[in-house]
Amino acid sequence: MEKLCNWEGKSLRDHYKDRTITYYLAKRGLKMESKAENLFKDKNLVFIATVMKDGAPQLSPVWADYEDGFIMVNTAEGRIKHKNVLNDPRVAVSVVSHDNPLDMTTVRGKVVEIIPDYDYVHINKLTKKYMGIENYPFKRKEEKRIVFKIKPEKIFVLPDLSMNQE
Repeated sequence: MEKLCNWEGKSLRDHYKDRTITYYLAKRGLKMESKAENLFKDKNLVFIATVMKDGAPQLSPVWADYEDGFIMVNTAEGRIKHKNVLNDPRVAVSVVSHDNPLDMTTVRGKVVEIIPDYDYVHINKLTKKYMGIENYPFKRKEEKRIVFKIKPEKIFVLPDLSMNQE
């Protein structure tokens, strides 16, 4: 069996003791580091976790980007994640590089604003990013698009690792 990572016999915990893990509170005025920003800006699928009324987590893959210190997640009105955010604005967002699954960032934060995207400007921007075409092709007749503006409160950035490290 091919070895994915060579940590020289160390446990994962010991391996991380030798590396710097970025884990900080954004509300202290610290900016998301460029590695994390780039993961959100690149063509990487993002996952958002919201809180159901019963407290259970709900997870969805979404298209997203990063603008002026906020994570911007596009969805449609009435979807379960929209209903959950109206009830509880706390979310967790995770993004993993499509080139290297060990290159990832996880953010905990709050939806501070829900922005209408009824003219499809934001979703068309994301369509260009993710699909390379100008217009969102999955438009439904009565669908109204919205954008969650998420303020990061806690950010975890995995240190630089790569598959098949020697």
